[in-house]
Amino acid sequence: MNDNAQAMVLASFAADALSLGAHWIYDTEKIAHDLGRVDRLLAPPEKSYHPTKKRGEFTHYGDQALLLLQSVSDKGRFDLEDFAMRWRQFSSISTGYLDHATKDTLRHFSEGKTPAQSGSASTDLGGPARIAPLVFRFRDDLDALLAAVRLQTAMTHSGPGVADGAHFLARTAYSILHGASIREALNLALEQGVADIDLDLRLRKAMDTADRDTGQTIKEFGQMCAINAALPGVVHLVLRYGDNLREGLVENVMAGGDSAARGMAAGMLLGAACGREAIPDEWLEGMVAFAEIRQLLAGIS
Repeated sequence: MNDNAQAMVLASFAADALSLGAHWIYDTEKIAHDLGRVDRLLAPPEKSYHPTKKRGEFTHYGDQALLLLQSVSDKGRFDLEDFAMRWRQFSSISTGYLDHATKDTLRHFSEGKTPAQSGSASTDLGGPARIAPLVFRFRDDLDALLAAVRLQTAMTHSGPGVADGAHFLARTAYSILHGASIREALNLALEQGVADIDLDLRLRKAMDTADRDTGQTIKEFGQMCAINAALPGVVHLVLRYGDNLREGLVENVMAGGDSAARGMAAGMLLGAACGREAIPDEWLEGMVAFAEIRQLLAGIS
């Protein structure tokens, strides 16, 4: 299990790095024309949301997931106060893109709110997409995992459906690591409950899309950041490409929109299912933080 658990984290980060060059380009024809098939790490264009980033770096989602991994590795557990301190310090001086969730959370901190009170009203997948380090740490303790996932997500994202989506992802990853197939794990997570009715219906609809075209399916669910659009897209990706991580994460980028958050979540599940050998070496070796991530994972029991 440990090999697949490490692959789960590495694939989540790799998916974010792969998405960097095309992140938030919604026009899929433009991606194909300007960038070609995005099957390698690219630097973002100058006129993009990430002009300060270089090839092999992360979007702001990946940056925040790395902060979480650093905190968990240093503390040996999930410490909300420590993660909040690191997140606030980094976000306050970052030259990268700050989304609305980050800006609102920073404002709440400046108003004196605690990490348990600081979450924005955002419904974006970006908060739940960070959780691979927590799944790795609590891969043998589901109750502790769900508690940590809820707290880390709510620190920045507290809109409707976000906590439910985060728990759905955590339960699915946990089940895959414990031997379930991707479809079995998704079904089990649905059976255990998704309280947000709209999200539940969309996830169940996504369960029937494994044979459909990825670009069209993700457009129909929505290419945007909102969890009720992005998470069904994740379900489609992991069902359609459950035995081909590389193809799944490439097709995720080619589908456009918020490919970074969608990719981090899909990469986490595909990595848990497929293992380290499924992740292209050139993606991992091209990541600026690859050596650090391996070292941090080695420090977590």
